[in-house]
Amino acid sequence: MAYLSGFADGEGCFCVSFNKSRRHRFGWDIRPSFSVSQNRDRAELLDMFMAHFGCGIIRPDRSDKTLKYEIRSISDLVKRVIPHFHSYPLLSGKQRDFQKFAEICSIMERGKHLRKEGFLKIVRLAEGLNNSGKKKYLRSEIKV
Repeated sequence: MAYLSGFADGEGCFCVSFNKSRRHRFGWDIRPSFSVSQNRDRAELLDMFMAHFGCGIIRPDRSDKTLKYEIRSISDLVKRVIPHFHSYPLLSGKQRDFQKFAEICSIMERGKHLRKEGFLKIVRLAEGLNNSGKKKYLRSEIKV
């Protein structure tokens, strides 16, 4: 199982996206996800992730011609994904992203994102995730 952590260290992503929403308390839907991408000819690696975690989906990635294994359920992230990466830690700087991601998922699992303080804490933590990646919304745009 350490192999999966090593693979995720290179090809995985701990992401938290924000989408404008009229039905959510603060006007934003928060969506944490763990994903791993791979070329179609190596899809068996994604099958290994799915078999290990026992949840998630494999789908085509719209941004390129790869496949993506993704888990978005807070319950599955907290009960399956996070314990795995605690047992088999990442060895790169991605470990810092994982720690922030785990804290965000914990806040959401406990329902604290429904309070202003918890929501704002998630916004602050998510701003520091995946600094090399493109962000749809900047922290300054997400207000409550």
